[in-house]
Amino acid sequence: MPAEDPRPNQIDVLQETLAQVRALRLSGDTQGALRRVDELEGLHPLSGLLWQERALCLESRGDRAAAETAFRRAVELNDALPETWRALMRMARAAGRREELARATTALAKVESLPAPLFEASTRLSEGDLDGAEARIRDYLTQHGPHLEGLRLLAQVRSDRKDYDDAELLLEAVLDRDPDYHAARYELGMVFIQRRRFYPALLQAQQLLTLHPGDRRIRKLYASACDGLGRHDEAERVYRELLAETPDDVEAEFAVAFGLRNQGKAEEAIAGFRSLMRRRGCVGSAYAALADMKTYRFSEQDIQAMQRIETDAALSSQHVPVCFALGKAFEDRKQYEQSFQYYARGNALRRTESTYNARARERLVEVREALFTPQFLSARRGMGCPLPDPIFIVGMPRAGSTLLEQILASHSRVDGTLELPEIPRLVKQFRPRHPQEQDRYATVLADLSPQELRRLGEIYLEETRVYRQGAPLFIDKMPANFQEIGFIHLILPNAKIIDARREPMACCFSNFKQLFGNGQEFSYDLADVGHYYRHYVRLMDHWDRVLPGKVLRVQHSDTVNDLEGTVRRILDYCGLPFEQSCLEFHKTQRSVRTVSSEQVRRPINRDGLELWRNYEPWLGPLAEALGPLAEAEPSAGRIRA
Repeated sequence: MPAEDPRPNQIDVLQETLAQVRALRLSGDTQGALRRVDELEGLHPLSGLLWQERALCLESRGDRAAAETAFRRAVELNDALPETWRALMRMARAAGRREELARATTALAKVESLPAPLFEASTRLSEGDLDGAEARIRDYLTQHGPHLEGLRLLAQVRSDRKDYDDAELLLEAVLDRDPDYHAARYELGMVFIQRRRFYPALLQAQQLLTLHPGDRRIRKLYASACDGLGRHDEAERVYRELLAETPDDVEAEFAVAFGLRNQGKAEEAIAGFRSLMRRRGCVGSAYAALADMKTYRFSEQDIQAMQRIETDAALSSQHVPVCFALGKAFEDRKQYEQSFQYYARGNALRRTESTYNARARERLVEVREALFTPQFLSARRGMGCPLPDPIFIVGMPRAGSTLLEQILASHSRVDGTLELPEIPRLVKQFRPRHPQEQDRYATVLADLSPQELRRLGEIYLEETRVYRQGAPLFIDKMPANFQEIGFIHLILPNAKIIDARREPMACCFSNFKQLFGNGQEFSYDLADVGHYYRHYVRLMDHWDRVLPGKVLRVQHSDTVNDLEGTVRRILDYCGLPFEQSCLEFHKTQRSVRTVSSEQVRRPINRDGLELWRNYEPWLGPLAEALGPLAEAEPSAGRIRA
């Protein structure tokens, strides 16, 4: 259990500051109080306490509609706010909204019934003090035994720590005891979204919507699940309905803009992101989203505004995305030294938030090398599910996998899907949870029977069916599946696997200059990304040795320089006839959810192949980490670490 830091933490400091804001409001200086709230928002953009104080200020000056919007936002961020629930009850009663009144009344009763330690834990959790919240929850559960709300709060802590397995188990335990605990069901749906298990998330949302059709959070859960399943029109419809009801809903506005980007509607997406630049609490994210729009160029005014934000301590929560956006702005202007300085600054800030462990990555490679020997694989030949449906595209992020996916998805016999989570989820049940369990993965896999291996393959195909549109074959483009090629071969021996390989320096630098939404924790340090690339090559070389001919390696430079030759090679490997549409991939209409969504809607081009060379003077740590790979030339064959 994490030890609590005895020093004043962020929530304690915030509460002291909000006491001063409250004093201003109660003295009649509502305008001064609101100015102070606006100043604090840059430091605490997701604070329910801060939104509650804003709502109270707005209510004091008679701006009822804006106050109600702020109250709603407050309990979206922190549902342990009795004062806000009472305000929402008053407003719902006055407007005759009986369903909302009942919901707020129930929420208030739940908050007021909480034991004091759990109430304090809930507040701390919602305001970002995970250590303080977890300490109080565990102390209470130890002293008093299982408590449904305590277990739900602990699940929230685990989810915020990105331990979604524990969160899912805890929430399922809560629902086993009380299937009508709707808050726990909603949170389970959100955990499924984080795990990219969109169909189970959709089922949770649909069940909740039959009971609470107007609940905004549930509608957002439903829209997010629809978006993940490729039901983009339905997702956009719901988000636009939410925006029509509450135009200040930043989350819904972002979702609409990203949906437009993913569908190739670049100009509309840019307009949406530019509108979001006016929102103080999300301006950094809006700039970062614009930086990912490859056709967008920042103006001098944009750059000056971002530089002001980047030096404003009151907007520290916006510094990381703004630094990455400034890196892209100066890159477009070919001012590479300034560009690198901002990329480096953004990465350094992001790295402080990361828990990436390079040694754990190396151990993962070692376990697979030791387990998947020719003898081990030969003894299991012919096992697994024989269906040939999946085509796995694996490799490093930013290596051209989205381009290969778009090419293949343009074939009449292939469905494009997403970066599917099913293989990582199936494997995770075998992975060690603690260092002392290092060989659990190998032990469990070695003991699986032929029937169990076949069943695992069938489970994978059953769980991915919801993403398919009816073609005989489909693509799973989860890059990190390169780690699990041995497992994939055991459960789906006839699956095709394509390694999207990009030149080491180009690929690693492209990762370094990309601000990912989540995951890819290795990418925020030049040495880390270089070592990760080496581990990737080392493991891919191992698969080549123990499964010769299993994996087709496709160099990104070959695709760019000889598109037709590469396309024919890929189609031959997949057993597919040549189709002209694969050469005209940029005309294929489908949603693409990665940052390469714009690039794959243009004809093939050489943009970016040698971009890294402009930054070479500052890439010494990367070259050193890559070692001999830093000098490797593109090759259709293997590149050895």
